[in-house]
Amino acid sequence: MAKTFEKAVTGFNHNIKHKGKVYHVQTEDSGVNNPHIITHLFVGGNILASKKTSYADILNAENLAEVVRELMEEQHKEMLRNLINGVYDNYESTVRSYQPGQLATDAEMAAQPKLPPQAPAQPRPPTPPPPPVVAPASHLPPEVAAARALKEKPRINEIGVETLFGEDLISEKSLDEVILSYLASEGEPS
Repeated sequence: MAKTFEKAVTGFNHNIKHKGKVYHVQTEDSGVNNPHIITHLFVGGNILASKKTSYADILNAENLAEVVRELMEEQHKEMLRNLINGVYDNYESTVRSYQPGQLATDAEMAAQPKLPPQAPAQPRPPTPPPPPVVAPASHLPPEVAAARALKEKPRINEIGVETLFGEDLISEKSLDEVILSYLASEGEPS
């Protein structure tokens, strides 16, 4: 009898910087009840490209989990190769996307179409909002208290866009290089 796996195989997620933008490639397995491998390419929170592959024809494979993992890996690498080779370079012109921490300008916000207000089907009596529950500062976790105490305005990045966070976290260094750099600087005076 063929061995099967009960749960989906763990997927892959990678962020990659290409031509000045951060792309996210995500590959996931839907499991044996819905035998598909799906890979999405995101930019600025929008799906730029997708690929869906069925593996229904190999459900009786003896080492199904390993075979599915190999199929997932190959499909994920194919999407990465296509990105680097420029296959998706012209896809972006129709959708406005934002990089991590990037905010829309006032002009972009004003240009967005506004939906007309809809009247409710039946008038409802107004309900008063519940009183806000604010924990005293002494009961907040230290990271929440510190975040609330920040009064820092968004920065302007190298392309002239306001950012709130994250851009200084994107690095071309491997995790090993980051750790070694941190450990090497631990003994140095600040």
